[in-house]
Amino acid sequence: MLSIPIEDLIFVLCTLVGGGLLLVTVLVDDILGGVLDALHIGLDIGGVSLMPLLLGFVSMFGVGGLLATQVLGLHAGPAALVGTLGGVIGFGIVFVMFTALRRSEGANPFSTSSLVGRTASVSVSIPAGRFGSILVKAEGQTHEFSATAAVDIATGTAVTVTATAGTGFVVAPLAPPPAAQSIPGERPASTSGPAGSGGTTGV
Repeated sequence: MLSIPIEDLIFVLCTLVGGGLLLVTVLVDDILGGVLDALHIGLDIGGVSLMPLLLGFVSMFGVGGLLATQVLGLHAGPAALVGTLGGVIGFGIVFVMFTALRRSEGANPFSTSSLVGRTASVSVSIPAGRFGSILVKAEGQTHEFSATAAVDIATGTAVTVTATAGTGFVVAPLAPPPAAQSIPGERPASTSGPAGSGGTTGV
């Protein structure tokens, strides 16, 4: 009957379970960490979820323990110490790897709600209560979206994005500049010719 020392069995299980779950985590973008976040018990270190770090520690703890028992001839406490050293190394390797992966990820695309309040230009005229198209600049590029408005807006008109409407927007024409106001007490400019040219003065 095959007999396996309990310490070796523990190290093998740590290697297989920790390494297997770590591989799954790398391939499917940290499902286990997402489960913890959903349960509001998630924790990260330097922007890296704690779950892959723990799995890296567990798997390398097993590898280090097996190295201690099978190669170095150590057992019990000394083997556990070597396993712990291996776990710390595994923790560090996973931290560096996941940090590099996070930095290589592209920036999140902008959301339509972030464009509310921006100025746009009508590219296809917008009938009142119906949809046309507008051009909006975002992330250094010009994007075209469907848009509706409460009034008719002609092509080329500058508008303000006031709200989202599904995947499109609600817009309104830019407010015209306020009309020039006269200063109280100031007489309006005369439209007649120079004084005295054909005019009469009262005595």
